[in-house]
Amino acid sequence: MKQGVAAALALAGIAYPFAVYATLGRVNAAWVALPLALLWLARGLTASAAQRGSRLLPAVAIAFCLILAVTDSEAWLRWYPVMVNGMMLAIFGGSLMAGRPVIEQLARLRHPGLPPEGVRYTRNVTRVWCVFFALNGATAAALAAWAPWSWWLAYNGAISYGLMGLLIAGEWLLRPAAAKAA
Repeated sequence: MKQGVAAALALAGIAYPFAVYATLGRVNAAWVALPLALLWLARGLTASAAQRGSRLLPAVAIAFCLILAVTDSEAWLRWYPVMVNGMMLAIFGGSLMAGRPVIEQLARLRHPGLPPEGVRYTRNVTRVWCVFFALNGATAAALAAWAPWSWWLAYNGAISYGLMGLLIAGEWLLRPAAAKAA
């Protein structure tokens, strides 16, 4: 169930800019916000209570979606990608402060005995992702505040995912060189 909710949230996040753009001026913002709120509620209910922030972040997203629904503001629709990037920055950045960094946790799924140089590498990759989420969120915020809808859609619906793909591909290509250097 937990993976299904996570997958549904990921798909909703990808579809969000297109759904918003397609419904502008046609439907109430609540029709976009309330299904997202339900997905975030499911995420909060299926989250592990032992994991830091596992209930706080969905609660923030639910509150945002409810405010969006109540205000029925098309302008508020633009800020959802900013919130998501802020949440990802909080997750990745928080993991650098306490516990294992997110990328180390992912690496240990395939390599449980990750050596110290691998731990250092994954910590640095987590830092790179923090920078990405900060810059991506700042760009999304600037577009939300000042850009026309078409620019907002282009960035949040395609360009940001392209940049994310480039970062993933770049790290994947650099990983063997980093392993040899260690």
